[in-house]
Amino acid sequence: MNTLKNQKKSQIYALGTVLLWASAFVSTKIALIYFKPESVGVLRYVVASIFFLVIGFYKRIGLPKRKDIPKFLFSGALGFTFYMITFNKASQSLTSATGSVIIASAPVFTALFASVVFKEKIKTMGWIAIAVEFGGILILALWDGIFSVNGGVFWMFIASICISIYNLFQRYYVKKYSAIQSTAYNIFAGTLFLLIYLPSAAKQLKHVVNYQLFVIIFMGIFPSALAYMFWAKALSIAIKTSDVTNFMFVTPFIAALMGFLIIGETPTLATFAGGAMIIFGLLMFQKINMLQQIKG
Repeated sequence: MNTLKNQKKSQIYALGTVLLWASAFVSTKIALIYFKPESVGVLRYVVASIFFLVIGFYKRIGLPKRKDIPKFLFSGALGFTFYMITFNKASQSLTSATGSVIIASAPVFTALFASVVFKEKIKTMGWIAIAVEFGGILILALWDGIFSVNGGVFWMFIASICISIYNLFQRYYVKKYSAIQSTAYNIFAGTLFLLIYLPSAAKQLKHVVNYQLFVIIFMGIFPSALAYMFWAKALSIAIKTSDVTNFMFVTPFIAALMGFLIIGETPTLATFAGGAMIIFGLLMFQKINMLQQIKG
């Protein structure tokens, strides 16, 4: 009974995460009107770091064990620094359709890596559910898009692998640290490597108005600090890593809906057809897992 209860809690945290991550797509579009991509990245995570400094002082989270510091530096660099750099580099030469398809491979990579590292097995029906979700991503991205193949494909796959490996590290950390601690240490590490872009970002900050500053603060607190903290919490109580990472498939669909509601981007038939497939696949995956837990 406790297992099913924890599974439902992990699903709630995972859903909360993807909702916040989806808001980043809209807020990033707004932010890029006023800031360079590198500036958006460093300012976003500086705000997230300040948020965790305040929370960390209040909660007295302390410091990581000395032997774990190199691990946090590595995973923080992967999950935040290298991910942002490779994603931006890929986006310069890829269509948004191609990019969103490739980055949607992250849950698949994570599931494959977890099956090797943590010996987590996914049944055949689970893989079918994942295939249905990925099919929804293809419809959502390529219905009216053009699939482009160039050097950006390589960089986007690297970005996908970076976030996949980060997921594995988080799964490992939350067995030793709280969700707040693990997320804070990773964001501190990722921000540290991004500080090379801070001087340029600081120059742009001199010319922003309150509205533009609000967007950056929002991105730092909600899609960054809180979202990754929820993500760590979900991973800490999930039975399998894939139970959580599977929710990543829903992000593009939610982002499309938010784009319509917030900045007036008109949804197409692909939004609803692809979204329906993604949600169906997600429900199918969760139902399979629930039945396995009841039988187990």
